[in-house]
Amino acid sequence: MKKIGLIINPIAGMGGSVGLKGTDGVSSKAKSMGAVPKSAERTALALEALIEMKEQLQVIAGPGPMGEDVARELGFPVRTVGRAFGGETTSADTMIAAEKMAEEKVDLLMFAGGDGTARDIYSAVKDRLTVVGIPAGVKIHSAAYAINPRKAGDLAKKFLLADFASTNEVEVMDIDEEAFRKGSVKTKLFGYLKTPAEKNFLQVKKASSIKSDEQAQWDIAHFIVENMEKDTFYIIGPGSTTRPIMQLLNLPYTLLGVDLIYNKKLVKNDVAEQELLDTLFGCCKIIITPIGGQGYLLGRGNQQISARVVERVGRANIIVISTRSKLQKLKGKPFLVDTNDASLDKALEGYVGVITGFGEKVMNKIGL
Repeated sequence: MKKIGLIINPIAGMGGSVGLKGTDGVSSKAKSMGAVPKSAERTALALEALIEMKEQLQVIAGPGPMGEDVARELGFPVRTVGRAFGGETTSADTMIAAEKMAEEKVDLLMFAGGDGTARDIYSAVKDRLTVVGIPAGVKIHSAAYAINPRKAGDLAKKFLLADFASTNEVEVMDIDEEAFRKGSVKTKLFGYLKTPAEKNFLQVKKASSIKSDEQAQWDIAHFIVENMEKDTFYIIGPGSTTRPIMQLLNLPYTLLGVDLIYNKKLVKNDVAEQELLDTLFGCCKIIITPIGGQGYLLGRGNQQISARVVERVGRANIIVISTRSKLQKLKGKPFLVDTNDASLDKALEGYVGVITGFGEKVMNKIGL
């Protein structure tokens, strides 16, 4: 059985349709103007993706309109946590429920609301839980929310079924609603929440700017070096994106060739295929970057990383790195591989994680 935490902010989004630019502090006014709650309806859309596996789930929900009601209506087994309340819910209710779910160690916490709700969740759980936000607020700057409610459900299902542990830290942002209503946007970063590492399902932080390629390359290098494993060979593929890794380690490098390191020390520059096969043993990883504009990961400019080398290392130990601007230039096209081994090329098809910054990862498809 998997345990899902579910928290709904029942009044989230009510200020939008009536032009209040948010709901914080003005929910009564929104109701008087004819606003109708939508967060429960949007949560139901997300939970529909999980109905077929509901016998495998235990929903730990906030009481009544904070999650319990919707989950029961859809037939999920439900247990409630948090305090009973009368009247309108508050941020304290959200935080108390989230804290209880952290104590329960739920496998995934789903919450519906806007930026204020994300702030409350962050305040309660920090990085103790993996979360998926169901967008229901007026303003949603935070990157913890899915693109839409159905995507939230799809992402939750994918995470629970795959049982993968890979997560990203994403920004929890909020603005001063009072200032916003007066025409001034004051955005603040409050912290980071953990989400499943599937950014194709999640919105990006609103108004984020794309870093320069050079800065992004160094961010990637710092992340790679920080997370290098002991007693592991790293095959560093060619290219300007991989170069900062060697520079950060203060090692000589071959811009257009393949280098080999072990325990953050150089084994050999500009290695050939057979040298790799003769040297590699135990744990091995490959770090490569797509060719800009073409998208080739293997078989163009890095033939030293041959089919035999890839088979020795294994698909799961291929680390792909790329700046976001390089990915954007592919215009949605998949990565390509051409290892001169048709069966291996076929086996490499499918989605692969791509490190795009420090702790940032997106998914991109490998095709033929």
